[in-house]
Amino acid sequence: MTDAPLLRVEALAKHYRLPRESLLRAGALVRAVDGVDVDMVPGRSLGVVGESGSGKSTLARLVMALERPSAGRVVFGGCDLNGLSVAELRTARAQFQMVFQDPYGSLDPRRSVGWTVAEPLVGVDGGERARRVAQVLDAVGLRATDAGKYPHEFSGGQRQRIAIARALVTRPKLIVADEPVSALDVSVQAQVLNLMAVLQAQFGVTYLLISHDLAVVRHVCDDIAVMRNGRIVERAPTDTLFASPQHPYTRALLEAVPRPEPRRAYAYNPA
Repeated sequence: MTDAPLLRVEALAKHYRLPRESLLRAGALVRAVDGVDVDMVPGRSLGVVGESGSGKSTLARLVMALERPSAGRVVFGGCDLNGLSVAELRTARAQFQMVFQDPYGSLDPRRSVGWTVAEPLVGVDGGERARRVAQVLDAVGLRATDAGKYPHEFSGGQRQRIAIARALVTRPKLIVADEPVSALDVSVQAQVLNLMAVLQAQFGVTYLLISHDLAVVRHVCDDIAVMRNGRIVERAPTDTLFASPQHPYTRALLEAVPRPEPRRAYAYNPA
């Protein structure tokens, strides 16, 4: 492992102007991300947690250069992503890929699984594309023959495995995962999170994992950053944050995490 940053986010901001409510007054300014600094080193995954509206998903889109920041920089592998041309950015994206929240909406129903997984392989010939697709499908617990099938033939958990395979196929250094299990049943969530941990060990991929669920990021991430109102209010190694949270907001999030009560019988209340 090296201490050189894989990803550096410097004073990053994204502001939106809401529609004006009157001709005489400009619309309110929303500071979705408001001066965020983040460093990530290879092999050390970071979870970003917070309530809905805290700015987590906007941060993910800015890191992926899917949106331009209002201020600040996103530096990946020494390159300022927003200073790259469209062609340069497309090439750079081979090293950082994204897994989206909705396994149903993120896959094109008109395209085969093989086509979808291979899409990021720009400039790779047909034989090598097929080999790489088969390799990553096997890595996520699917079969090479699944490449000829279509998304509607798979369950939600399997579709998310396909999305992860697509992210892995370029052999990226970083995967940005935005709420990757929130649309799945609890039992399937555990399968996907276990898969992510295995792939992390197998391929050396580093995750930037966005979630509202502290238990999810605890399973996969070495460090946790807590966002509130567009800012990071606390960052610490995962075990440290759970054992000794410093910010009142972090403590409130931890107190809201359900704790099992093994001695208490579960009673179903339909009300």
